[in-house]
Amino acid sequence: MERGNERENTVSGSGLEQAFSLIDEADAVAFLQQLIAINSVNPPGNETAVAEAIRRRLTAAGIQAELDEVEPQRANLLAVLNKADASLSKKVLVLSGHLDTVPTGSIEWEHEPFGGVRVGNRLYGRGSTDMKGGVAAMVLAMEYLHRAGIRLGGTLRFAGTVGEEVDCLGAKAVASRGQIDDATAMVISEPSNNQPFIAHKGALWLEVATYGKTAHGSMPDQGVNAIMAMARFIHKLNSYRFSYQPHPLLGGPTMNIGVIQGGVKTNVVPDQCTMMLDIRTVPGQSHPEIIDGLNLLLEQVCEPAGARFAIRAVNDLPAVTTAAEDAFIKLSLDTAKQYLGRESTVRGVNYYTDASVYGPRLDIPILVYGPGEPTMAHQPDEWIEVDKYMEAIRFYMGLAVAYLGISKDQ
Repeated sequence: MERGNERENTVSGSGLEQAFSLIDEADAVAFLQQLIAINSVNPPGNETAVAEAIRRRLTAAGIQAELDEVEPQRANLLAVLNKADASLSKKVLVLSGHLDTVPTGSIEWEHEPFGGVRVGNRLYGRGSTDMKGGVAAMVLAMEYLHRAGIRLGGTLRFAGTVGEEVDCLGAKAVASRGQIDDATAMVISEPSNNQPFIAHKGALWLEVATYGKTAHGSMPDQGVNAIMAMARFIHKLNSYRFSYQPHPLLGGPTMNIGVIQGGVKTNVVPDQCTMMLDIRTVPGQSHPEIIDGLNLLLEQVCEPAGARFAIRAVNDLPAVTTAAEDAFIKLSLDTAKQYLGRESTVRGVNYYTDASVYGPRLDIPILVYGPGEPTMAHQPDEWIEVDKYMEAIRFYMGLAVAYLGISKDQ
């Protein structure tokens, strides 16, 4: 009990309240509107413009920030407060979010997708929820801590990445270049409605192809119909059962057929058919074993008919989970209670994040916590609640101080 009080006194006497007083809603909303106005729809991405806007904001505040090109017009943004040195603890907290968005879709929006229009407590625009709102909150949290003169006892990093909406391209570059290998804990600001997510499913996207032989449509017996072979495979999938152990937060895996393409003309026996499968996995499942199982099914339906087949993984990301008992997760719940007055329960979510790339490499606790509304991700007239956005700024600031502490040289 005494130890807990001691920590709370240290935090409250650290100048954090002064840092909170610097939070300016009008300025915070304007910054998010600026990011929403930059079209970073992926494909093609063009996230460099978003990264540059963030870099200008942070460097103007005196924070070290730099762009790191992954592909032309696609740059990650890396920023750091208190770059690790001998006077600091070895704790390194990484705040992370992606800079790209999904397309706006073909349905007409009521509000301009890149307008950042505010109506009451909602701010509309593509990326407002997923996830420029979370990114902006993390950036501003770093800025306000720095402007308040708080010298953290460890290192606080921000990694803004490209390409998460397709293949986690930016996170893979950060990992392969060892740019956050010193991390000891991470928060990813994907939309969670400011609720703590500690687990998410993996993604295995498979391109399945069947190959046959063309023939005249009036003589199908002279050809091998690739579409019929695929149809038999789909029928097999209806009774396919994964091997897995149910996860307490994620349940079991799912599978969705997203795309089917095949044939060249009505009167030609099709010699090729392709299908895209979206499989969401839970911790403990082996993606190679899943592919082996599907290969066996394809063999059973294709070979008797003289058809061939192939499977190619186009996205292969593992499921991620952190123990609810982990000290960092418990500290996160304490932080939400102390600074937001909110009791929270850990949860899991079906979507994937850049944690699928970072988790296996870093083996650190990872929390998904962001102000966006999960159900609005990828939706027309996407919005974020302004009060949740402002809450997230406070949470990230409080967590950084609670986890990293304050430097003795403060």
